[in-house]
Amino acid sequence: MRNIINFNQDWKFIQKDVGLPETLPQDCQTVNLPHTWNAVDGNDGNGAYDRGRYWYAKSFETPKQPLAGGRTFVEILAANSEAAVYVNGQKVTYHEGGYSIFRADITDYCKEEGENLLVVECSNIANDFVYPQHADFTFYGGLYRGVNLISVPNAHFDLEYYGGPGIMVTPKPTECGGATFEIESFVKNADENFTVQYSIFDENGEEVAYAVRPADAAKTTILIPDANLWDFDEPYLYTVVAELQRRNETYDDIEVRVGVRSFSCDPQKGFILNGEETPLRGVSRHQDVMYIGNALSKDEHYVDACIIKELGANTIRLAHYQHSQDFYDACDELGFAVWAEIPFISVMSKNPKAHQNCIEQMKELIIQNYNHPSIMFWGISNEILIGGISEQLVENHKELNALCKEMDSTRLTTIAHVSFTPVDGPMHYITDTESYNHYFGWYGGRMEDNGPWLDNFHEKHPDICLGVSEYGCEGIITYHGSEPKCKDYSEDYQAMYHEHMAKVLDERPWIWSSHVWNMFDFGCAARNEGGVAGRNNKGLVTMDRKTKKDSYYIYKAYWNPEPMVHLCGKRYVQRAGDDREIKVYTNQELVELYMNGEKVGEAAPVDHIARFTVTMKDGENIFLAVAGNCKDTMTLERVETEPEIYTLPGQDEDGGGAANWFTAVGDVDLPEDDSPMEFPEGKLSIKSTIGQIYKNEEAWKFFFKMTGGKVGPDMPMWGMMENFAVEMLMGMAGNIPESAIKALNKQLNKFDIVE
Repeated sequence: MRNIINFNQDWKFIQKDVGLPETLPQDCQTVNLPHTWNAVDGNDGNGAYDRGRYWYAKSFETPKQPLAGGRTFVEILAANSEAAVYVNGQKVTYHEGGYSIFRADITDYCKEEGENLLVVECSNIANDFVYPQHADFTFYGGLYRGVNLISVPNAHFDLEYYGGPGIMVTPKPTECGGATFEIESFVKNADENFTVQYSIFDENGEEVAYAVRPADAAKTTILIPDANLWDFDEPYLYTVVAELQRRNETYDDIEVRVGVRSFSCDPQKGFILNGEETPLRGVSRHQDVMYIGNALSKDEHYVDACIIKELGANTIRLAHYQHSQDFYDACDELGFAVWAEIPFISVMSKNPKAHQNCIEQMKELIIQNYNHPSIMFWGISNEILIGGISEQLVENHKELNALCKEMDSTRLTTIAHVSFTPVDGPMHYITDTESYNHYFGWYGGRMEDNGPWLDNFHEKHPDICLGVSEYGCEGIITYHGSEPKCKDYSEDYQAMYHEHMAKVLDERPWIWSSHVWNMFDFGCAARNEGGVAGRNNKGLVTMDRKTKKDSYYIYKAYWNPEPMVHLCGKRYVQRAGDDREIKVYTNQELVELYMNGEKVGEAAPVDHIARFTVTMKDGENIFLAVAGNCKDTMTLERVETEPEIYTLPGQDEDGGGAANWFTAVGDVDLPEDDSPMEFPEGKLSIKSTIGQIYKNEEAWKFFFKMTGGKVGPDMPMWGMMENFAVEMLMGMAGNIPESAIKALNKQLNKFDIVE
């Protein structure tokens, strides 16, 4: 029988590249898994976190398998981003990719008696052949999901095929209210005496269907006449058990949970689940908690899923890599439509090995997660045009999409375009659905630009299923003001931004999905902005999961039907001035507001917001909002001068960042020119990357002056920024006259590309 041994306790960790240990090291740290060595410095804010090649070691006795020809496997649930496994000094396997399961048969390397030494070599050192290459998040190193030993008989369900479970189940609803379950399992080393027995159990543990197949042809279809559907509100799960039997004895067994559902996307109707039009509205999520990094426990994954469910979201985009099986399980149980993707992000490596790694990671993603009913979309890339476009890049995408369709015909494919991706061009019509990452109102443009852009695209491409895969802005709960504005990093501007975006999306049900960037603040060692080092602060919830920002509650008002009311601005405690606005978020029809026990008034919410104007008395004022049976309170203080901590120290009037890099264009002698832009071979242009310009000393002097010295290799995010094309950055800046763009291109044409 299969025996799974949890192998997470008491590992020896050597945070030096000392080479392969020959014996169990003693003079080093003892750690438990999951573990990352970047839990703290992964949020350093200067991009200098420890990216090294380090060693984990643990001793063990060879498991005793009572059945014939026992085999022992090591199961690595994830190791970022390269890993090699050694047993008793011999190399067993090597794996590239930091987010997926891999296993290896270690039987022949183990001693029959006595202690064995298991060593795992982990590396998150930068290379050009494993994705991700560059991205706006920390590449945490370590054995951050845990390790198991698996003991099985010689005849067993396959453990080695791309880390999969050894079984694929495809439930399909029938027109008569039932469902067929197409089941295929994969058996190794079984002779003609072996059979596979399938049992399907309902949520009460009652067996509702049964079948038997020969082990060498273990594919079958089973009918359940009356089947319960899996949906967002009632995510009904069946358990499928496969048992490998020889005569009257079970040799191996596996079980998976599955759900019966149908889904599709329509360019005009949006997302359809089980025949009902149901717009997908939700969030993106990184596997990242403060001072834990990506080394989350099962409970911590489940807590994240519950916080998202409380929000009322029905979809999660899992950025930008395969997540833990624990989180996929939680999504199955709680009812989410999941967008699962590989880390083909930002920049395509020119190394052919990298494309093969991309293919391998996609195979692992699909095979390991095929049975999860929550997963409905395979994402093939994210913002990949940051590094520029080429024929090879387009062909790689077509190959990835075809691979997804070949391996899984039941799910849809999708892609997340960077904002400046042209609305026409070869990157369209590759996948079943498409989405754009737009940050109008934060990285250039105004928040009011979002609706018209979506409408214009929809009008131009009425046959494309369009979504919004990322949108958001920074919100730091210390910063506040009565007149919030873009780039002030305040909780108040973030709330105002999401008030607008929630309405934009609610008015356009044909948008098949939308995903807030991000559900939680997350680690990015290269970031240092808003007075917070090493973090992206666009989350609706803080990185420690302790504070739900005001923006969280506007979505709860839109998406969660459970009655709620929320007073905004509870952390904006000390306020100066006379008349002040009090905002209340709710999904109820009427809100009453009381101040110091006296009724201020009542208001019917507009777009889930009730607004009141009050004049506070000096000192503390207690507010009570009542909506139906829901109540919320806060205490504010009227002061003469608001605290300085409410304002970002040293804040630039223009907000800084890419959006204002090109404000100096007018200070540089760029004569207007109406002639068509040219892109001569061997010359720089606006299509060139920042890195290409940097290689030409004279060109760089010009470009550095043009950007007002705001961009350069001393930037923490230079590793990704140097791959940005100039035209992309100018697109992010917005409002740059076409004549200035043409003039800039003509000026860059004067300089040679330096290889």
